[in-house]
Amino acid sequence: MIFSSIPFLYYFLPVTMILYYLTPKKARNAVLLLVSLVFYGWGEPRYLLVMLGSTALGYLFGLAIGAAKKPAARRALLTASILSCLGVLVYFKYADFFLNNLNALFGTNWKLLSLALPVGVSFYTFQILSYTVDVYRGNAEVQKNPVDLACYVTMFPQLIAGPIVRYTDVARQLKTRQYSRADMEQGMTRFLIGLGKKILLANLLGEVCAAWRATQDGSVLFSWLYAVSYTLHIYFDFSGYSDMAIGLGKLLGFSFPENFNYPYIAASVTDFWRRWHMSLSSWFRDYVYIPLGGNRKGRGKQLRNILIVWLLTGFWHGAAWNFLFWGLYFAVLLILEKLALLKTLEKHRIFGHIYLLLAVIFGFVLFDASSLQGAWVCLRGMFGLGGLPAVSDEGLYLLRSNAVLLLVSAVGATPLPKMLAQKLNDCSTNAAAALRALGLCMLLLVCTAFLVDGSYNPFLYFRF
Repeated sequence: MIFSSIPFLYYFLPVTMILYYLTPKKARNAVLLLVSLVFYGWGEPRYLLVMLGSTALGYLFGLAIGAAKKPAARRALLTASILSCLGVLVYFKYADFFLNNLNALFGTNWKLLSLALPVGVSFYTFQILSYTVDVYRGNAEVQKNPVDLACYVTMFPQLIAGPIVRYTDVARQLKTRQYSRADMEQGMTRFLIGLGKKILLANLLGEVCAAWRATQDGSVLFSWLYAVSYTLHIYFDFSGYSDMAIGLGKLLGFSFPENFNYPYIAASVTDFWRRWHMSLSSWFRDYVYIPLGGNRKGRGKQLRNILIVWLLTGFWHGAAWNFLFWGLYFAVLLILEKLALLKTLEKHRIFGHIYLLLAVIFGFVLFDASSLQGAWVCLRGMFGLGGLPAVSDEGLYLLRSNAVLLLVSAVGATPLPKMLAQKLNDCSTNAAAALRALGLCMLLLVCTAFLVDGSYNPFLYFRF
């Protein structure tokens, strides 16, 4: 089940909210756990046991680490916890990648497992890891209630595609949380804005990208149109999902961390990754980069640590060479900025902004490609290599048809719409309140109409 669907909007969510608020506060975690299992099992019933098994192991390891007194025993238990979590991730997500490359390298014929990837496994695995590591470090108390821990791991707003919510973010809220009309209004507003970003922008931009993938037209214009459309598409798809998750969390009394902060206004790759998928970047910083030594052991080891983190970040996104090279690509740019470029980019922000946008566009071409060869085909088209034409009829037609969409999306990726909305929100008159409510109702109706009429409605990060 996905948020941007009729069953979720008009069946699952209303029933969930009614059950949740009719239940006494002490039992709401149990209700939230049950509806989250229904939500996950709707599309992946056979992998419920995988998620519940991982959660049970995390719970048991947390108890054992908390009870252990000797440092050696605590380290051994933490190591076992990490290996169990990563073992699940490697088995389902990376086994065929390793087998395929071993076969190619050594001429063997190991049979591939051909396993379907459990939805959200990368996200809930990282959440369980953060819990056991924080218990080991003393940053989190052991959760002795298995229902509460399972509620944290499986909570449906952030279960499928994040943001990656750490246990320390919600530990207090699992015990007691506040409910207010203002939070309900903020949550519903945030959810509907995310829904609009997903359906009215991301989906339409995705159709432009799908048209490029389906054509033999490799013109410069069409290749750039695809690359720019995909760059905007992935932002509105993922940030829209994060907005919906944060809004749903508010409706349930939880405050989830922000995941995006207008990354396309950055003027360096360094600043971009402080703004894009912030929950993942901070997770790798706190659980990989800093434990490796961060920037505390000299410039050489700092650069090594950046390289390790970004290779892992690329591999986290998918078991394919293009993701590894995508991580390496951004590692190289970050290293170059650390060594020489950052001061210049910060001083000349216009130049830095242009550089950043081009770097991100090229990076997302590599990210979206089905293979390294596929990425090369697109990049070759963008630069007109191999005698490819500059302009084509199909590219021109799609550009004219989607010019308004691209313009609205470009503006929507800046803080300007939020600033305008804030001015309206600051008006405390009854007319302004009625206008806001009417606008949100109209947004829901328009999104519903698109869902009823349309067929293109995937979530990109479901595959991670």
